[in-house]
Parts: sequence; structure tokens; C-alpha cells
Amino acid sequence: MQRTQVRTRWVISAALGCLSFDVSAVAAAPNSTTASTASEPPVAITVDAGVLDGYVGDYQLAPTALITVTREGNQLFAQLTGQPKAEIFAQSRNEFFYRVVKAQISFESDTQGRTTALILHQNGKTRNAPRIEPALAQQVKDKIDAKIQNQAPTPGSEAALRRLIEGISTGRPNYAQMSAELANATREQLPQLQAGMAHLGAVQSIEFRGVGNQGWDMYDVKQEHGSSQWRIALRADGIIAGALVTAGP
Repeated sequence: MQRTQVRTRWVISAALGCLSFDVSAVAAAPNSTTASTASEPPVAITVDAGVLDGYVGDYQLAPTALITVTREGNQLFAQLTGQPKAEIFAQSRNEFFYRVVKAQISFESDTQGRTTALILHQNGKTRNAPRIEPALAQQVKDKIDAKIQNQAPTPGSEAALRRLIEGISTGRPNYAQMSAELANATREQLPQLQAGMAHLGAVQSIEFRGVGNQGWDMYDVKQEHGSSQWRIALRADGIIAGALVTAGP
């Protein structure tokens, strides 16, 4: 049971810029020939510790989401903001895979051999996360920690959520108010999302529930025939960077 819970939390967090009523189906990450398509997991190989050290650092997946890579002995770990760290296993010198979730990570390097980015591969998609300096990574972490401690919504997030729900319900979302990733995910899932909203009925109330461990605002939405729970990440410029929704009881 614990293994399943860890997998679910990780998939939710990785799904920055995605929408879904089915939490277990949510994923983040773009088409790649390096992502494994085999039914059996890849075979783990041993990579020199010096090579592994070159991958250690922070990679920015989104404005408030980092993947932090650390090394313990000959094992690399990857930790998404607000989530437990998970082992990643080498299948080649620069390609690694998870065992707790069906996903892979590959590292990119410059002509001098310095690691410049991490690419997350999952569900036939990929997300690029540039490597950032420790000082900048600490600023991002401090900002998220402060928001979680304050437990106050980002100004404008409720209004943005109302517009998003209205747009989905009418079949006319305002894609200009979303990040590119969220806009693409919304276009792909709009029929499913619109049907889900129609089933739940008109919105009766929206209540702020708190700030989640990724720094996203959480809302309970009471509707005519049920309820839904939303998480929303709003950028400083008012653009919705990510949203997650699950149907309630």
C-alpha cells in the first residue's frame, strides 16, 4: 500500500501543466526515443561515480518546481519539490529510469562535458529542466517553504480558477491565460474535462483549503451534483502554470 501511495503522489507532482479527473492517469513529460517502451523494466548498469557526480544538482522543471539529484554511494536519487526522493537507475551513461513509477530521466551535457539539463520522459511526453545554480535553487526552495508556512493563497488564484472552470464548462478555455504546457494539456483533455464538469453541475461555492507541499493553492469546489478538488499554480504575471483536478464524493 505504501508503494502505491508514493507512486500516486509522485505522478501528481510530476504533472505540472496537466489536467485530469483521473489522478492515476496524470503524467508530465514529452515524446522521446530514449524513453523505454518495453513491458519489462530496463536492466540497470553500473556507472562510474565520477560521472554520477556530474549529474548531482538542481534542475528547474517549472518556476516553483525543482528536481534535485543527489548521490549516495553508487546510487543516484531524484527528488521533485515537495515529494520523497526516489532512486533512479542507470540504463546507459546518461539515461536513468525509475522503478517506483514508469518514467525515465536523461541528462544533457555541453561540449565541455558539463551537465546542462535533465529531461523527464513519461507517458510518451518529455519535459526539459535546465540545471540551475545552487543559489537560485535555494531561492526557489525558500519561496516555496515560505508559502507553505504562510498557508495563504496566491493573490488572484481563486479568480483564475473560476475563469478556468467556466472556460472548461463552456468548452471555451482562455488558452492565453495558461502556460504552453497547460494549454496543450487542456486542449487534449477538454472533452473529458467538459463532460466531467457537466456531470457535476453548476458551481455553488469555492473554498480555499490551503497550500499543498508543492506550493500550489488547493480549493474545494462544491457543485450542484457533487464536488471537485482543485490545485492551481499561478505565476506572478497571472498566467496559470499548472492545474490538477479530481472529482470528489
